[in-house]
Amino acid sequence: MKVISGKYKGRKLKGYNLEQTRPTMDRVKESLFAMIQYSLNNAIVLDLFSGSGNLGIESLSMNAQKTYLVDKSKEAISMIKTNLKNLEVEKEKFEVIKSDFQKALLFLKESNIKLDIIFLDPPYKTNYIEESIKLITNYDLLNKNGIIVCESDDRKKIIYSEVYKEIKNKKYGDKYIVILEKK
Repeated sequence: MKVISGKYKGRKLKGYNLEQTRPTMDRVKESLFAMIQYSLNNAIVLDLFSGSGNLGIESLSMNAQKTYLVDKSKEAISMIKTNLKNLEVEKEKFEVIKSDFQKALLFLKESNIKLDIIFLDPPYKTNYIEESIKLITNYDLLNKNGIIVCESDDRKKIIYSEVYKEIKNKKYGDKYIVILEKK
């Protein structure tokens, strides 16, 4: 697993074998970031189910202004911090949050943080995409024209309200990527 473009291109990331995670494969990540590359410059990004930090770190490599990396696993948080340290990412460019997704979204709301890009790549056997999008909407966390990038093994689990429109979707083997834009 490595950073595929930008400032940290080619640098290796640890955590591919992190228990209970399934990192986005490099070829899928490359295609995904090609789809959103013009949204990344100076963006405020949330990688909500961060695992190793793969997607959030890629965002930082592609000039995101700041990225919030959230995971509830102590091991994942340790791996994220190791990857950020190894890449020598400036401390003001990221915040690592050990929390479940509900508490993290509430924290962002209470901190008046508005986001441009949100990555939702939760454990596949959950309905966390739907739950996350409901909270993101209720808390008004996404800027106008902001995007939510959803990854799931089941297209039917990517459920969202009329507040969003689907701007891209793609299937990669057993994975579905759907990009939603706030209207």
